[in-house]
Amino acid sequence: MANVIIVGMQWGDEGKGKIVDLLCPAFDSVVRYQGGHNAGHTVKFRDRHFSLHLIPSGILHPGMRCVLGNGMVVSPPAFFGELDRLMEAGVDPAGRLFLSNRAHALLPWHAELDQAREAARGDQAIGTTSRGIGPAYEGKVSRYGVRLGDLASVDLAARLETEYRRVQVELESLGAPAPTPLDDLLVLCAGWAERLAPLLADTEVLLSEWIEGGESLLFEGAQGALLDIDHGTYPYVTSSSSTAGGACTGTGVPPTAIEGSIGVLKAYTTRVGGGPFPTELEDATGEYLRDRGNEFGTTTGRPRRCGWLDIVAARYARRLNGTGVIALTKLDVLDELEEIRVCTAYEVDGQTTPNMPPEVGAFERARPVYESVPGWQQDTAGIVEVEKLPRAARDYIRLIEDQVGGKVELVSSGPRREETAVAGGGVLEGLLGARFQNVLEARGN
Repeated sequence: MANVIIVGMQWGDEGKGKIVDLLCPAFDSVVRYQGGHNAGHTVKFRDRHFSLHLIPSGILHPGMRCVLGNGMVVSPPAFFGELDRLMEAGVDPAGRLFLSNRAHALLPWHAELDQAREAARGDQAIGTTSRGIGPAYEGKVSRYGVRLGDLASVDLAARLETEYRRVQVELESLGAPAPTPLDDLLVLCAGWAERLAPLLADTEVLLSEWIEGGESLLFEGAQGALLDIDHGTYPYVTSSSSTAGGACTGTGVPPTAIEGSIGVLKAYTTRVGGGPFPTELEDATGEYLRDRGNEFGTTTGRPRRCGWLDIVAARYARRLNGTGVIALTKLDVLDELEEIRVCTAYEVDGQTTPNMPPEVGAFERARPVYESVPGWQQDTAGIVEVEKLPRAARDYIRLIEDQVGGKVELVSSGPRREETAVAGGGVLEGLLGARFQNVLEARGN
């Protein structure tokens, strides 16, 4: 069976949670490989609606195992809150939810630092979620972080005391309140360690055993490729590797064990927070996309910046992630538009380029080169067969395939699992094999 990565091809919020949920029946386990509770996945099917931030959406499928990998930073209170809400909704995670003991704990100090730093930046703020993700990863790479498996360590107090002094000095220099007292944090850590203990595992060993046993894994990241710490629009990025390569470092699974990746692409473009956005629409059309697409953050509730589809960025993301299959989401949001514009190149300092500038200053000066196509002005909501889409909508899909590369084999025509067109006979069916039929059956339930 194939092991496959789901990755976002824009600045996040592409609808990865829905696509993971849809494909789960073709896999034995879902593995999250990076990020923290700064991400948000919304899953809808029938009359049910779940918002998830840390736990993979595979948890909604009875019997499916879910793993939070070593590449994540986990806030224990956020995790417990999410777990409790799932259990209250009748979702039983017993025996099928595993946390890597190598994943790092996100502590209250991290959020306190994040908020103080953003406030100090003023109009140069990056636009983080202020959840503490960046400082938690900073602690990890600076080698003073605390892993989940360390929360019960006998030397935890000594380690945290050193860190407390460092955080105290920085917060004071920023004019922020003092950090959470050390004694209070130690009490919290003891409680977290006790509740986490049954869920912690050496997940690298588990995943290796499952793969060797012939099981298939679906890997999911948070955010999108353009927020990757190395390959995104730095410094307006997240603090981890959100591209497909992060699936290996964030789980301990070698690249030779992964057969492919599926890129999730929204039919238009959105972005949250600061940073360049060449196709942004700060007009009535942008507001229309925001309202019709319900473009407000699952995690923060912030309104998303909206614009036309940026093919240049999507093409770059496809190359980075090696995506052969594209899942196109929110096509129905464009249903009423008479004209749709697509950015196929940039103009930077008088020169036209088909590529994204690597330097943020040049990217900020990029101006979109548009191609206009007619809208279909027909209702596509709920259509589950690509050939039944309006001709102009199918032409739009072919334009994306021609310009981006890869094949659009999943088309979302609404927020619910069952509102998805799934094309057979392509790369996706080849990857999933006989289990492709499981996806079709689950979509209809």
